Amino acid sequence: MVRAGLTAERLVRAGAELADEVGFDQVTVSALARRFDVKTASLYSHLKNSQDLKTGIALLALEELADRGAAALAGRAGKDALAAFANVYRDYAREHPGRYAAAQLRLDPQTAAASAGVRHAQMTRAILRGYDLTEPDQTHAVRLLGSVFHGYVSLEMSGGFSHSAPDSQETWTRIIDALDATLRNWPAP
Repeated sequence: MVRAGLTAERLVRAGAELADEVGFDQVTVSALARRFDVKTASLYSHLKNSQDLKTGIALLALEELADRGAAALAGRAGKDALAAFANVYRDYAREHPGRYAAAQLRLDPQTAAASAGVRHAQMTRAILRGYDLTEPDQTHAVRLLGSVFHGYVSLEMSGGFSHSAPDSQETWTRIIDALDATLRNWPAP
């Protein structure tokens, strides 16, 4: 029998906490069942399988990131908006490493289209409007920003910058400066 109070939403949130503790790849329905001290089979009335759980965690992470991004961008434009948005991703990855990894999960097209991932793209494009980029350059710039943010955060979290000077914060600040300069001086095709 399913323990009272267990819902799909509660299980996804608990799965997100578990992901932050042990890593997104280690999250399974059976690991979640152990956390609630219930039989694994009892969770299948709320979740289809481990992939369903992981998709739920990814959607939660995308929503949390989008909410933080929207709050950070309010009233900002140009470099200030760019830095605020970049810092949202970096700070979220530091605070919630498992959820951040979940946000990178490849979703099927229908799920992706209905997710908060759409808001991320809209916010990035809103930042880019301040740089007067039009299509297809805007799409190229969205991809550039996503690559730099995710690449830097991933390398930093894996310890890639902890063995040498300067401090990674100094480099991060310089990267934001370089991105701002690149966007202001976007090369012609």
